[in-house]
Amino acid sequence: MLRIPFDELYAALRHAMQQLGLSQDRAAECARLFVETTRDGVYTHGLNRFPRFVETIRNGSIDTNAIPTKTAGIGAIERWDGNHGVGNLNAHASMQRAIALAKHHGIGAVALANTNHWMRGGTYGWQAAEQGLFAVCWTNTLANLPAWGATTPTLGNNPLVIAIPHPGGHVVLDMAMSQFSYGTLAAYSKSGQPLPVDGGFDTAGNLTRDATAIESSQRALPLGYWKGSGLSLVLDMLAAMLSGGLATHQIPRDPLRESDLSQVFLAIDPASISQKASSAPFNKRRPPTPTNPSASQANRHSISAKKICVSASRSIQRYGNS
Repeated sequence: MLRIPFDELYAALRHAMQQLGLSQDRAAECARLFVETTRDGVYTHGLNRFPRFVETIRNGSIDTNAIPTKTAGIGAIERWDGNHGVGNLNAHASMQRAIALAKHHGIGAVALANTNHWMRGGTYGWQAAEQGLFAVCWTNTLANLPAWGATTPTLGNNPLVIAIPHPGGHVVLDMAMSQFSYGTLAAYSKSGQPLPVDGGFDTAGNLTRDATAIESSQRALPLGYWKGSGLSLVLDMLAAMLSGGLATHQIPRDPLRESDLSQVFLAIDPASISQKASSAPFNKRRPPTPTNPSASQANRHSISAKKICVSASRSIQRYGNS
């Protein structure tokens, strides 16, 4: 597997972004978000997603020049329109606005309509935690998840992010409402490896660990069965109703034209309650015992902070030179 230095990949993506129509500053920010996601080992929502990102720009789903505009607000909550702009830039700006509101009011919320895929959702949790704030954010998606007991996708896998700042290392939860995200299913399908646990149903209605079979059936398994179905539904309702945007059933079903998403960004400033949120209850937490210590150790050291594993470098060159 080819390994490319962080700065080299960043420069290539930044150039590619400019070729796609982003201004110099926006290209730099968008490239940074992509490359940091890849550096952190989340390939499914980093570089591996870049070709789809390019296609959504070329088919008009993303307006590279659009920026969010405020449409309503009162006190600590605001509603913004993403104007079909670049998803990760819109999300980053929205979380930063929620942070600014929280620093003034103690809590801040931004509901964003008409935006695009935000790539790695955990990015915006880290964004808040690194500034000392708690955060909760989520997005709806196209319909790609059957409700528990159903056979056709009517729900989104609607990723949810929760971030907790901590002096010993921030805690960020980033999870979809399906057992595995479709990016992860694609990665397993490409590698030919079975999923570690059942991830959905095959076309015959049998639970399976075969990612390719799940992609074919479009019957991913909801996280926690009926509980994941319920959580997906209410997250979609909250995002669409608060933002005034579209709900999952109104979003185009073609993954290359998935747009007009609804998202919510919530930030809480602990300084508004006290000078410092107490982490004492967690300082003496007993560490968990891994089921396979050797595998856990290997995984811990499999990602370099300065070098990145890249499997799609040729696509960068192709898009960068187009």
